[in-house]
Amino acid sequence: MSEANPDVETLLREALSPVEPPDAFAERLQTALTSITEIAAEELEAWELSAMRDPRNWGRPAAALLVGGAAATALVILRARQREQAAREGHGAPAHARELALRTVEDLRAEARKLLGRR
Repeated sequence: MSEANPDVETLLREALSPVEPPDAFAERLQTALTSITEIAAEELEAWELSAMRDPRNWGRPAAALLVGGAAATALVILRARQREQAAREGHGAPAHARELALRTVEDLRAEARKLLGRR
């Protein structure tokens, strides 16, 4: 029985190794998230404040706010991750976890400013 354990561990290690998605997937995801964010923003722009007095009219703007906010957040994270991977490939991994955290926060801030600057 002890002979079977190393084989199982090796098989599990190979089966659970991380796999990078293809580049086309990242591009399609980014396009879809951008589209969702823009549609949600257009939906929110179309609503008038006078119609918001009736709580029955809150469904669509609330859904647009939640979906658009989630898509925008995912887009910011995706772009920051892509930028971080490019930096790692070009300059190597950061020496300390603190440097990585600071760089990631700065990338998130820059991407959020880009998205908010569009509207």
